[in-house]
Amino acid sequence: MCHSNLEIELGDWVNFITGQNGSGKSAILTALCIAFGCRAKSTQRATTMKDFIKTGCSSASIWVEIKNQGEDAFKPETYGDMIILERKILQSTSTTILKSYEGKIVASKREELVELVEHFNIDVENPCVIMSQDKSREFLHSGNNKDKFKFFYKATLLQRLGDLLNNVENQLNNATVYVVEMEKSLSPLQRELDELETKIKSMEEVEEISKEVQLLKKKLAWSWVYDVDRQLKEKAILIEKLKDRVPICQAKIDHQKHKMDMLNDQIIEKRAQIGHIMERTSEVRRMKDDLQHSIHLAMKEKLELDGNCKRKTSHIEKLVEQVKLLERQIHEMQEQHIKDTQAEEFEMKQRLKEIQGEISELKLKLQSLKDDEESLSVTVTKLKDEIKNIASQIEDHEKKHHGICSQIRGLQENQKNKVSAFGGERVIALLQVIERHRHKFRKPPIGPIGSHVTLDNGNMWGIAIENAVGGLLNAFIVTDHKDSLQLRACAKQANYNHLRIIIYDFSRPRLNIPSHMLPQTKHPTAISVLHSDNAVVVNVLIDLGNAERQVLVKDYNDGKAVAFDQRVPNLKEVYTSDGFKMFSRGPAQTILPPNRKLRAVRLCGSYENQIKELERDALYNEQEAKEGRAMKRNREEELHSLQGNLGSAKRKCDQVERYLRSKELKLQDLMKSYAADACPASTCTADELHHEISKVQEDIQEQGVMLQKVQLRLKESEDKASSLRASFEKLCESAKVDIDALEKAEDELLKIEKDRNEAEAKKKHFEEVMTAKVIVELEAAKAHCSEFEHNRKESCKKASIICPESEIEALGGCRDMNPEELSAQLNRLNQRLQRESQRFQESIEDLRMLYERKHRRIRRKEQIFKTLQDKLKTCRRALEMRQSKFQRNATLAKRELTWKFNAHLGKKGISGKVIVSYEQETLSVEVTMPQDASNKSVCDTRGLSGGERSFSTLCFALALHEMTEAPFRAMDEFDIFMDAVSRKISLDTLVDFALAQGSQWIFITPHDISMVKQDQRIKKQQMAAPRA
Repeated sequence: MCHSNLEIELGDWVNFITGQNGSGKSAILTALCIAFGCRAKSTQRATTMKDFIKTGCSSASIWVEIKNQGEDAFKPETYGDMIILERKILQSTSTTILKSYEGKIVASKREELVELVEHFNIDVENPCVIMSQDKSREFLHSGNNKDKFKFFYKATLLQRLGDLLNNVENQLNNATVYVVEMEKSLSPLQRELDELETKIKSMEEVEEISKEVQLLKKKLAWSWVYDVDRQLKEKAILIEKLKDRVPICQAKIDHQKHKMDMLNDQIIEKRAQIGHIMERTSEVRRMKDDLQHSIHLAMKEKLELDGNCKRKTSHIEKLVEQVKLLERQIHEMQEQHIKDTQAEEFEMKQRLKEIQGEISELKLKLQSLKDDEESLSVTVTKLKDEIKNIASQIEDHEKKHHGICSQIRGLQENQKNKVSAFGGERVIALLQVIERHRHKFRKPPIGPIGSHVTLDNGNMWGIAIENAVGGLLNAFIVTDHKDSLQLRACAKQANYNHLRIIIYDFSRPRLNIPSHMLPQTKHPTAISVLHSDNAVVVNVLIDLGNAERQVLVKDYNDGKAVAFDQRVPNLKEVYTSDGFKMFSRGPAQTILPPNRKLRAVRLCGSYENQIKELERDALYNEQEAKEGRAMKRNREEELHSLQGNLGSAKRKCDQVERYLRSKELKLQDLMKSYAADACPASTCTADELHHEISKVQEDIQEQGVMLQKVQLRLKESEDKASSLRASFEKLCESAKVDIDALEKAEDELLKIEKDRNEAEAKKKHFEEVMTAKVIVELEAAKAHCSEFEHNRKESCKKASIICPESEIEALGGCRDMNPEELSAQLNRLNQRLQRESQRFQESIEDLRMLYERKHRRIRRKEQIFKTLQDKLKTCRRALEMRQSKFQRNATLAKRELTWKFNAHLGKKGISGKVIVSYEQETLSVEVTMPQDASNKSVCDTRGLSGGERSFSTLCFALALHEMTEAPFRAMDEFDIFMDAVSRKISLDTLVDFALAQGSQWIFITPHDISMVKQDQRIKKQQMAAPRA
């Protein structure tokens, strides 16, 4: 402020405070905000409390006197008729003190101030209570529907109420989650309770098992007694059976012994009979064997001679056939010689003449076919070359089309993002990495250079500049080597390899090149058409790119004149607008043609022209490729047809060549045959054949003699075999009676011996049964029976000690039970009893008491949680009811705002409405002016004149004021956007409203307020000038 101490007394109704700018008017509202607990940042005039201390001072103090009278007085018995609020601000802290009307300190805690503010409904952050300069400008000038909604929402305290309801809902949700978690915490206790219950049941089972073990022991003791009784009974039955079997076995043994004696006598008698017969038949048997051997030898000899005779006969027949064949050959040779000697010569000549004529015709036809084949082959070769050229053209057009499409995509990307033209997606990724590691650089890198440069007349000089300094446009600039290494690491992380990095001193000022060091020509240089706001970029283009010595010309001829003819000083290179590069080094003059692989021009004036031109080229190449493919298909069909014709011609040519070759070979054979027939015959003659026939006949005679000898020996062998067979038959008939008797006696002897052996085996079997089984088993059964009787006495004595037999009979008896099964069952129960006893060391009574305690504890907690859930449900129903009322009040507030707003507008003959959307959080104002003939509503107040907009906004603010309650209200610079007439109307409206409303009002304005009507309830105060 401009003064060290300011004291102002405000009237109870309307207060106007005026003064020049800087006189401290707004400081009054700031002081009120700070006094009533507002934070420093909320005032929008300082960030901390100590910033409010005037320069050169160590502290600041705010003193506010509040009237505390009437039925709404705050603790009148403590404070009296007036409350003194003092806020003292030091460099390190600030304090708030509440005093009574006598100056006695009543409270110094913030909670008391909060209670006071809530009691009087003083909300200094509500724009309807205190509207500061910034809020006035924002409110009066803003046309944003969301800002208006926020103003309305906050002014009507709906925002605060909504936040409270949301806070309550969040607390309820948290409480519900907490109760659910606490209910889940009962799960371990419930599991412990279940485990205890399981343990108690197990111990009860142990008791049952113990009782069952005692019962099984009693049953087992008497089951052994009953088991011995069963065994004694079984042994007695067995002894009786064995005693009955002894006489039966003895009778069977005696019967078989008698049978054996009879059979032995019969065997002795038969053996004597057989011996007598064998003496008579032994000589006959020897003679019979000799005759059988002689017959076998005779038959063998006969078979050998018979086979030899058949072989001799077959050989003689073959020799006879050979003689007949030789005679037939001699006859045929004689007849053929007579026929061939007369007509053979004439016929041969005629055939030779015919074949020679056919060969001449075939040679002419073959030559014609070869000519046709050669013509078709040349045509096919030409057509293949044409198709190959068309395919090459199609491939070139497709490559151009793909390249142009790629350039179009690149230009479209460059059009969206200029930076991507100088490195694509990689440079975007690199810039993001640099931004993340910005703190690691001594100075942030600059790049890419192309993104910091603009080009004049880019449509003309784009290609020339790309050729001149295009290599530098992708580069990055750093200030030292360390930053260079860091940038290289960032590039590696962004997968940007081979990044060009330039190290340059960033502190060096922009280079200013004197005119005498520039090329002396009317044509522009590269640096003259390039512009950049960054001095480092310009210096790099000059120092490393020599852009100040590169001259740009429009066409080729101008370029040659400048580069070679005019001898311009300080000239390094000349670039034409279509891409030619010209320079001279000493006497050598060099002209480089445009680079056809040059990338798209990146510093052009407009990408649209380039894209359209490239799209035309792409369409042209696509159309050419399409036409080429159609032409290629036609040529390929034509080639397929010609290749078919060529294949057919080749096949015909091959057929004629094969036919011609066969005719030539036939001609040669005929000529050789004719030559052979003309000379005397050199083959074997008829005499030789006659000589061979005589030799074969001599062989036939020799073989006939040998055949007669063999046939004679065969006849003698057959006679000998017949005589031996007759002698054998006579001997067999004479010895047949004795032999049959011998065979019959031998068969009877074998049968008797077999019966005797069977009887002996049965006798031996019955004796073994008697001695090894019946008698032994009988003695063993008697011994076992004695032993069982002794065991029963011992078992009965032991069982009587455990329990009397009458007790077992009372329990159902155990005569039918197996002692082994009872023993195994008892062992299993004993083992289980031992295991279960080792598991549980506690007594069952202790476990039951522990179970009851935990069960009561869990039931008590469940009852508590159920009560909490019921309370939470009750709270949630209450919250839902309050939220429903909140929605209803919000709807009523929206309607009330529209009615009051329209009522205030109607005082000036204007109508309007307010449209509030809680869902979209927007508030729009529609105003209908009386002079508007179309009766159209203006939806945006910025479409009104300044005075109309200010008045409608003021009416909106008054409607909000009318909807809120506060003990005092303040507005700062509320009339800054009004003209004189609108201010007069607005001030009258505002004063009338303030007087009618009844609260204490504070209006702060730098304008003249003499037009405000005079009234004893209106107080006007003038602030001292800042330099007074």
